[in-house]
Formats: sequence, C-alpha cells, structure tokens
Amino acid sequence: MSAHETRSPRPAPSPEPLWRHVVGDVLRRRRRAQGRTLQDVADVAGISMPYLSEMERGRKEASSEMLAAVAGALGLGLFDVLALAQGELARAVQVRSTVSVTAVGSLAARGTGVARGRGTVCLAA
Repeated sequence: MSAHETRSPRPAPSPEPLWRHVVGDVLRRRRRAQGRTLQDVADVAGISMPYLSEMERGRKEASSEMLAAVAGALGLGLFDVLALAQGELARAVQVRSTVSVTAVGSLAARGTGVARGRGTVCLAA
C-alpha cells in the first residue's frame, strides 16, 4: 500500500447480544412453535399483551417473577428458559470468536497481521 492510499476503517466488532434479547428470542420461538398468540400467552401468564411483546423484542428486562410467569404459560420452568438462553448466548459468543480468529488468520496469511504506525508496532492477537 502506497503512502497515498488510505485504508478503509475496520468495522467495529459486533457486541455480545444482550441477555434480554436472547431471552426474548427464546420466548418468541417457543410461543410460535406452539402456534400461540401473544394475547393467549399473556392471558395465561397474567401480564399484558404489550408487556409480553416488549419482553419478546428485548425491550423489557423482565423480573424473575414475570419471566417465571411467561415460562409457565409456555409449559416451561424458569430453569428451562435460562438454559435455552444460555445455550443461545454460548453459540453467539462462539460464532463471534470463530469470526475473530478467522479474520486474524486471514490477515496473517496475507502477511498483514502486523500494523505499523507512528512509531508503534501492533500485533493482531
């Protein structure tokens, strides 16, 4: 790369998913797999349909009581929801780590794993 060329900025690493998003996805998938409506599950759980919708979309950080109520309405225990969410989070982090390692390996293969600038040397880890 010549002195006149500029590098495009690297995209920022994607942040780890938030717990409320992961739990919301688990709840939504389970509800849809059962062919149930938001209103049906909300009624059985004893919460409002808009609140359940916000939980599923990851907009509300549900209390353990609310989460247990929705889990029960879906035929799950609180442990089941947390275990499913933990599995999803572990997969998301594993995919993220694999992408990072692959990107670094790709840089090393091209001989671009070392960046120099302003008197410093930065090694990709």
